[in-house]
Amino acid sequence: MQNNQTKVSESEHCILGETVIDFICKTVYDSLMHLDNITYSDYTLFQEEDSDMATKINRSVYINGEKRWVHANTEQEYADKLQMLFGNTSQPPKEKHNFSDYAINWFETYSKPNIQTVTAETYERQIRRYLIPHFGEMAIEDITLDDVQRLFNGMTGSKATKTKAKQVLNMIFNAAVEDKLIPNNPLDSKRLKITGNASTPTEPYSVEQMQYLTQNLGRVKNPTDRAYIALQALHLLRLEEVLGLKWEDIDVKNGLIHIRRAVTHPRRNRPEIKQTKTESSARTIGLSQLIIPHLDFGAPEDFVCGGKAQLSYTKVRDMCKRIQADTGFSERVTPIRFRTTVLTDIYEQTHDIKLAQTVAGHTTPAMTLKYYVKGRGDAGTAASAIDRIYGAEDT
Repeated sequence: MQNNQTKVSESEHCILGETVIDFICKTVYDSLMHLDNITYSDYTLFQEEDSDMATKINRSVYINGEKRWVHANTEQEYADKLQMLFGNTSQPPKEKHNFSDYAINWFETYSKPNIQTVTAETYERQIRRYLIPHFGEMAIEDITLDDVQRLFNGMTGSKATKTKAKQVLNMIFNAAVEDKLIPNNPLDSKRLKITGNASTPTEPYSVEQMQYLTQNLGRVKNPTDRAYIALQALHLLRLEEVLGLKWEDIDVKNGLIHIRRAVTHPRRNRPEIKQTKTESSARTIGLSQLIIPHLDFGAPEDFVCGGKAQLSYTKVRDMCKRIQADTGFSERVTPIRFRTTVLTDIYEQTHDIKLAQTVAGHTTPAMTLKYYVKGRGDAGTAASAIDRIYGAEDT
């Protein structure tokens, strides 16, 4: 059928399209009038020139500079099609990602399978204890620097605790940046401030306490307890390294201890055998001659502490209580304090930080100095040293 519609210019088509949209908004959404009930006198632009076109609509409009034809049998059908055309020019909203779902998927897929169990337990604890409760059902795309700052402002405890949560959140945000969900990581902002109380430092036992314990090792009744405290108290060993020792690792003839494995407690009473903490942790150290009389050797493949099986967290705790009771030690028997104590005194006696680092199994000497070497002196000791140096007479 030949189109009898009056020809109009491009500008008139544009005006026509805009006017129709205005009309739709006015009549459908403001007055809720159905367009099929509108008469031609209501809106002259809908009139057709020829009577034989009264029941057919064939109009052109320009959308974003492109000419489009709209065919319809009724004014309502025309309006619906026009609305659909204009609606199709906009981009659909992007799907957003729930923070909780995204964080858990990151942990289960990319983190947990590739880290030690004890580290995975720490990461999961940060996600479930701090991150999910704070960000809740927010989309990761909607989290702002303000939201992150409020998280750390609301957390209690030491700065070290907050730093653990930040470490995990940082990895999650970095993954979101890589996935192009967010343009940048909010944690990179220099405005972010994380404050908190300093962690309580581990204090070494005194020299007098260590001398007392060494002299009373024979009072420890249980052979396993006695072997444990002799190895833990007088050597630079982590708790998990002592628990990982087998009798075959102790070379009395050459005076050596070979550290080859560790026993950890990521789930407290479910011990796990694993490799040493770092590559530097797999090492050989000297065996103190003071402890040899207190070792009751078992089968080479047996664990020094536990025999055929590793000791659980609860058994280690009970063992430390028995040792304190048997020896009459003045303070709690705490494994980490022995490591700090021995490192402090090795450095105090040798002034060789590289030696202390090596026997401790640390990656860098900076770690040894920062976290373990405490020093035995005080302000008076420093003043006395200055007096000795600068007060000496020339000879």
